[in-house]
Amino acid sequence: MTSRSLPPKTKTYEGAGVSLATAESIVERLRTAVESTGAEAFGTFAGLYPLDERRLLAASMDSVGSKLMLARRAGRLRWAGMDLAAHCINDVLCSGADPLFLLDYVAANRIDEEQVAQLVEGAAEVCREAGCVLIGGETAELPGIYQPDEIDFAGTCVGVVDRDRVIDGSRCEPGNVVIGLPSNGLHTNGFTLVRSLVGDGDFDAELLLAPHRLYLKGVRDLRADTDVRALAHITGGGILGNLSRVLPEGVEARIAWDSWERPPVFEWLAERGVDEEELRRVFNLGIGMCAVVPEARPGALTIGELV
Repeated sequence: MTSRSLPPKTKTYEGAGVSLATAESIVERLRTAVESTGAEAFGTFAGLYPLDERRLLAASMDSVGSKLMLARRAGRLRWAGMDLAAHCINDVLCSGADPLFLLDYVAANRIDEEQVAQLVEGAAEVCREAGCVLIGGETAELPGIYQPDEIDFAGTCVGVVDRDRVIDGSRCEPGNVVIGLPSNGLHTNGFTLVRSLVGDGDFDAELLLAPHRLYLKGVRDLRADTDVRALAHITGGGILGNLSRVLPEGVEARIAWDSWERPPVFEWLAERGVDEEELRRVFNLGIGMCAVVPEARPGALTIGELV
């Protein structure tokens, strides 16, 4: 047998340098310290804080991560700005909240005004669509911490929700249906693995860097039409890993993995040695948001059920 006929070596997220198990362990280690301050529901998509007797603030923080490295190489930093706003707003939506405002943080070895402008303009575009005010942020020049030419972009979104409108997954039960809202592709996770596959060569920016989809309208339409009992933003950890964050103990999701068409980028990953188990564990596979409802309405994309 020649080396040409051997199957490609399996590529994994951990092999590229990122351990999802370590991330989960850190959450558990920090739980006691965080909850000692009065926080509840630590580890969900957005933290909740009582604003008054009727309303709660919902807040979430995230970054674009190493997708920025490819975005910079491809001249797509505006898209990365869109990624940040959509990611943070989607997390807040999972609690049932409406987004109020976003704060951003840009850091680099040396600040390039044009790059910062592209990032913030991209974030502002999504904020306008969501009715979310970009009220300010911070720019930091940190030589010695960041490598030359690299840049980091993070943000915090805050929303508000009435107590009787909170979505927390507590009413989910076996027999409920999982509805999927399609993704644009990879969205904003798994890029340490993607970069290891790209290397220093050219790549298809349209395929790999399509901006993170905003789910505000989709979620609002769904809530107006049916009883949404849980929402899960599908980021690092895949569909099952993120659904498990919002389901009651003893309830789990059974996904019909062939019930939707995957965007071409996931075939690109498979062709380069990322096996099906790793694809499911790390990526969204074409479903960017999941909703749990009592029963599927006509036209909804049903991708599984609770057991």
